[in-house]
Amino acid sequence: MLMPFKSVLLSAIRKHNRRLFSRSNATSSAKKGLVLGVYETKSDSDRIHFTESAAAIDRSLAGKLSELLSLSGPPLKTGKSRIFYGLHQDFPSVVVVGLGKSDAGVCGRENWDNRKESVRAAVSAGCRQLQDLQVAEVEVDPCGDGQSAAEGAVLGLFEYDDLKTKKKIRVTTQPHGSVDSASWQKGVLYGEGQNLARRLMEAPANYMTPTVFADTIEQKLSPFADRVTVHKRPQSWIESEQMGAFLSVSKGSEEPPVFLELHYKGALDSSQPPLVLVGKGITFDSGGISLKPSSGMDAMRADMGGAATVCSAIVTAAALKLPVNIIGLAPLCENMPSGKANKPGDVVRAKNGKTIQVDNTDAEGRLILADALCYAHNFSPRAIINAATLTGAMDVALGSAATGVFTNSDWLWERLHKASIVTGDRVWRMPLFQHYTKQIKDSALADLNNVGKYSRSGGACTAAAFLKEFVTADCWAHLDIAGVMTNKDEVPYLRKGMSGRPTRTLVELAALLASEH
Repeated sequence: MLMPFKSVLLSAIRKHNRRLFSRSNATSSAKKGLVLGVYETKSDSDRIHFTESAAAIDRSLAGKLSELLSLSGPPLKTGKSRIFYGLHQDFPSVVVVGLGKSDAGVCGRENWDNRKESVRAAVSAGCRQLQDLQVAEVEVDPCGDGQSAAEGAVLGLFEYDDLKTKKKIRVTTQPHGSVDSASWQKGVLYGEGQNLARRLMEAPANYMTPTVFADTIEQKLSPFADRVTVHKRPQSWIESEQMGAFLSVSKGSEEPPVFLELHYKGALDSSQPPLVLVGKGITFDSGGISLKPSSGMDAMRADMGGAATVCSAIVTAAALKLPVNIIGLAPLCENMPSGKANKPGDVVRAKNGKTIQVDNTDAEGRLILADALCYAHNFSPRAIINAATLTGAMDVALGSAATGVFTNSDWLWERLHKASIVTGDRVWRMPLFQHYTKQIKDSALADLNNVGKYSRSGGACTAAAFLKEFVTADCWAHLDIAGVMTNKDEVPYLRKGMSGRPTRTLVELAALLASEH
């Protein structure tokens, strides 16, 4: 008799939920939603293990939440959700999300914190479910980690619809129950920083030209004018700096190049050596004369992902008031075919005097970075990190699992790796062998070739070896972010589209360096 009774009761619950939802659907956008967490139990027969906030809600409802959760289906798996209507007078819609194991932590195999990732994924799923129901105000259970919960909410709700007539409802989120407000706000700023990078990368190339990009970052940094200086260097300045490699790429386009230079002075000691972040800023990459295939070329609006993540990280560092000095450099231009464009076989001269044979005009990112890296040494940096959507070979090697890191410094690698474990936006170390340097030095006409001798082999590694020829600093890292440029469904708390990765890892690294100093 037990199973039939349970089936009848479950059917009644579903009918009740549908009736309440249909009755309140017209006005649901004006009402609040609530996202609560529940941990995984060892067996289906174990008592439901709620978070602190969820347990408090369940007590206030005399156990009704746990009763309905038990009756409505099997225990929730990590990142899965279940919604209840009309259960709480203040929250017409309550979503319960699965958080996985309560004792989860850093996983050596996965190179991230399972608990933090589970919170991000679960909160994101709950917030999206309420957004789909037109619920405009959502309170979020901090799930024992206010920063990760805030990141999940902010990142999960983002969708680029700026140019669409019909837009998704804008959802405001706030923590529910007891939470460290500083931790929550930190998560909001981390999430908004990555979302800024996503917005920059998603914008069509005719809307996000080099000039518009520079103006946008200047506007985002304007609230921090007491600590930030912005220089938008024009073509005349670029010429005076003898950045011949950068200029050779930009000359094929009608859009003028811009060298964006940002100075954030957060340290009490203004003479503290800065962390210099350099980002590839190709606002559209057609491939130039070595034209790319038309299929998928629209995604090359995001070939300035390096500049987007670097600049967004600095905006976030300024908002967090991190006590560290950071300089951001972004050479911005388009790579277009024209009568003025680079031709295969041309030779150009970089800022440090080295000549480069351009055998493939679609290997342009390394050319503009070469001059920017030379310039970065002017600031006696503590470390130099460049980020770039540099090679398809990096996508082939690691896919979207992690950013490839090439570095000459174990010290810097350890800190990048440590930061990525916290953010869940992973990095993986790649080789900088002389094996690859020999290949890019095999040039008939110049000191270097912009592609390796064996073009189909180790492309990400030969690109990194090329960049190393323009670095004399002891602490340098090249981040090839081509594989993490977009998200399909790999990262559950990011919708499909440009990912903005690894903005949060760069911010976390800056915070780590600030704490060490």
